[in-house]
Amino acid sequence: MPSEAKFSQPLVTRLLGRLGAGLLSVLFVALVTFIADELAPGDAVLAIAGEKARPEIVEQIRKEYGLDKPVPERFVSYVGNAIRGDFGQSYFGTREQVTDIIKRSLPITGMLATWALVVALVIGVFLGTLAALKENLWPDRLALAISTLGVTVPNFVLIPILVLIFVLKMDMLPLTWETPMRAHLVYYLVLPVVVLAARPLAVLTRLTRAAMVDTLQMQFMQFARAKGVPAGKRAIEHGLRHALPPIVTAAGTTFGYLLTGSFITETAFTIPGLGKAAIDAIKKRDTPTVMGIAIVTAILYVTVNLIVDLLQPLLDPRLRESQV
Repeated sequence: MPSEAKFSQPLVTRLLGRLGAGLLSVLFVALVTFIADELAPGDAVLAIAGEKARPEIVEQIRKEYGLDKPVPERFVSYVGNAIRGDFGQSYFGTREQVTDIIKRSLPITGMLATWALVVALVIGVFLGTLAALKENLWPDRLALAISTLGVTVPNFVLIPILVLIFVLKMDMLPLTWETPMRAHLVYYLVLPVVVLAARPLAVLTRLTRAAMVDTLQMQFMQFARAKGVPAGKRAIEHGLRHALPPIVTAAGTTFGYLLTGSFITETAFTIPGLGKAAIDAIKKRDTPTVMGIAIVTAILYVTVNLIVDLLQPLLDPRLRESQV
């Protein structure tokens, strides 16, 4: 029992510390988004009422949405409502609840981010491991070339190139999202997933290669080689397992990049996800929708990184020993 208490106490303290830091991060994101919207040119009320609206109509709308109150009071009120799960209503259209917009859009963005992360992890870890095993040979140079392209070519350049090749020239994939879909969902996801996965794949390839190169030079790997353990088994069961913790950590931070990177990708392919909803809301000065999406994205990012942080002791025995 004492050993269990000694093990769990640092873990609980670490968990509470991460939760506190995560909540502060979400609050900071909300504050920055709110201030940025306040400092943005134009007036949200005029965007709602129209430039030629009568002054009394403008004032009525301002009071209706509480925009006549001081900025600090509005921010505190908004945060209080957000804690209860109320992100307000959209200013435009049918004035849909922001929560409903998020519920409708989030699964699509989550699906894109998840598939992109899976593609980046599988291919990146494979290329990085292969490059380490074949260091300074042509597989290593090929993996480094691919990773360099993935890091240097931005999404707004990669998207038109892929569209030109696979949509306009080869006519293999659809250009934009369609409702109803004329083909299987996979056809609509191929290009967005490739675009989103390109940079994380490059980063994970380089990280895996560096971690595996260091691991292969360690004494326990030399001992496994001396015992006659096959190269493939030695690389996967011993080397890759030892190199896994930094890769998992990078995957957690990558998920945050995928959530924000989806903004451009979803808009380019007209995918009705969280990113496109955010861009549309920013264009229309739809403050509640922008705020709600920013807060939910921050919560997702903090949650994923918290899970990754808790997984580290399970993946790395040295961290478990340091907590005992």
